[in-house]
Amino acid sequence: MRAVVIDSVRAQPEVREVEAPFAPDGGVVVQVEATGVCRSDWHAWAGHDDIAWPHVPGHELAGVVSEVGAGVERWRVGDRVTVPFVCGCGRCEWCAAGEAQVCPDQEQPGFTHWGSFAERVALHAADTNLVAIPQGIDFATAASLGCRFATAYRALVARAAVAKGEWVTVVGAGGVGLSAVMIARALGARVVAVDRNPEALALATDLGAEHVVLADGREVGAAVTALTGGGSHVAVDAVGSEQTCAAAIHSLRRRGRHVQVGLLPPVDGHPRVPMARVIGWELDLLGSHGMAAVDYPGMLALIESGALQPQRLVERTIGLEEAAALLPGFDTAPVAGMTIVAPGR
Repeated sequence: MRAVVIDSVRAQPEVREVEAPFAPDGGVVVQVEATGVCRSDWHAWAGHDDIAWPHVPGHELAGVVSEVGAGVERWRVGDRVTVPFVCGCGRCEWCAAGEAQVCPDQEQPGFTHWGSFAERVALHAADTNLVAIPQGIDFATAASLGCRFATAYRALVARAAVAKGEWVTVVGAGGVGLSAVMIARALGARVVAVDRNPEALALATDLGAEHVVLADGREVGAAVTALTGGGSHVAVDAVGSEQTCAAAIHSLRRRGRHVQVGLLPPVDGHPRVPMARVIGWELDLLGSHGMAAVDYPGMLALIESGALQPQRLVERTIGLEEAAALLPGFDTAPVAGMTIVAPGR
């Protein structure tokens, strides 16, 4: 099969013919119809994750089951499926409780094993992790859910418990951030979007942001405080840097809730967080790590009803060769919305 292969940290990705995967016991092989390019893929390429090289990235995917391993009960060849980027083991207490996103023995395609920047991908514990794609949802839209949209959904609904009328500040108007803007508006919140890209902010406005702040060196926290009359109730760092984390925290009002979604790579040991503000203002700091398959039905129902429209976030579709060229610079690419890869293109 054809796949995007990376030989070592920060090496130029290349499209090559590689051996196709086989279905593990309890797992399946999926023919990949669509897969997203995510900032997390860039983090893996940059060496911020413990990756075995050579490696095939890709963790947001949708496709058709092409092979079923021993012991799988719920899935058959030909099923249209997607999967969360965190795949639980299906055996532990966390998976039994429906919290597979924090499974201590989790698998992550594109991180713990070869991922979906390929024509086929192997997935583990299929009965725990696979999600059927409703007929009214296309593959590109389904692929966009696996990491960024589902993570934003759970961050706002389950972690921050956003209430109608609350102010939500979203720092970063990429795939995660724009998803958060759309979801927060659907929950009845008032949204401030922050980004350094005017085009991304324009899209955030189109998706329902009431205010936008261009991060061009100004004090983001002060700007948000002025716009919201005292600060937001909830802030989301959808980028993952010391600067964006601090900007999100400083945008909060007293006793606000901060959700960290963007990965924070260590700088000189550990990322610096403005803990004096956290302590003095009694802020809640919440982590959010994807969303388990058992929680997908509520989100899918809102998509089918039209209340949520993740397809509006898909900015372009490219092939494997374009994905290989794009990945090394993806952290600074001025793309508003999501980029989807169609391996057969």
